[in-house]
Amino acid sequence: MATHTPTASRRRWGSTVAGVIVLCVMLFPLYWMLNTALQPEAGLLQVDPVPGTLDLSGFSQAISDQGGHLLTSLAVSLGAVVICLAVAAPAAYGLARFGLRGSRTIVFGTLITQMVPGIVIANALYNSYVDLGLVNSYFGLMLADASLGIPFSIVLMRSFMVSIPGEVIEAAQMDGAGPVRTFVRVVLPMSRNSLITSGLFAFLFSWSDFMFALTLNTTDDVKPITLGIYQYIGAHVGDWGSVMAASVLSAVPAAVLLVLAQKYIAAGITGGSVK
Repeated sequence: MATHTPTASRRRWGSTVAGVIVLCVMLFPLYWMLNTALQPEAGLLQVDPVPGTLDLSGFSQAISDQGGHLLTSLAVSLGAVVICLAVAAPAAYGLARFGLRGSRTIVFGTLITQMVPGIVIANALYNSYVDLGLVNSYFGLMLADASLGIPFSIVLMRSFMVSIPGEVIEAAQMDGAGPVRTFVRVVLPMSRNSLITSGLFAFLFSWSDFMFALTLNTTDDVKPITLGIYQYIGAHVGDWGSVMAASVLSAVPAAVLLVLAQKYIAAGITGGSVK
């Protein structure tokens, strides 16, 4: 029967207190954003630490002004997820199973692309987008945002697919399944955790994108919430309640997805570490 010494108990309580302090520090900006949103009539330097009344007029104004931009971000992010997974999943499977020469170099190069500054890619894409007629289009922004998640998704799903037992794939092939059917019916279901994790991160990358949204759009036809808030601040610098309310609303979808998918994220990230 396990016993807890006084020293171990103090360490446990010390770790708990330290964790709570770190959590409070990290969550304080979110609290202050919500607190300011609930006091739309107060100036930025006049916000009370705790709102006396719950005034939701800032949220009403934010929904009226930014609701369309939220829907735009949702549509673009979901489209980017579909494109990202459609490209990354077959690529990861090929790198994991087909014994391609130089596959390790390809994976390393994929990781290197994550280090390229976004402004460099955005400026390079703009000229190509003008020639292809993709500027100010939903599909163009989906493609650009998908590129943010493809490298990460390839690396993550490859590490998971490498751990799939070869006997399972061979059994499917012996049953008459071709490469495509084996991939769709066997590999993808077994890679569910990595697929969900990759899709979630692709969504978050796209949802928080500002550089592509600013560079690849010259009109208001396609305006995600990040660009909407940016322009909203300039136009309503005196109405911080509505600005913060719009920020809170923009954080809700990401927070909900993280809560719903947290168990898949843990399994997807660690699944490829054990073979």
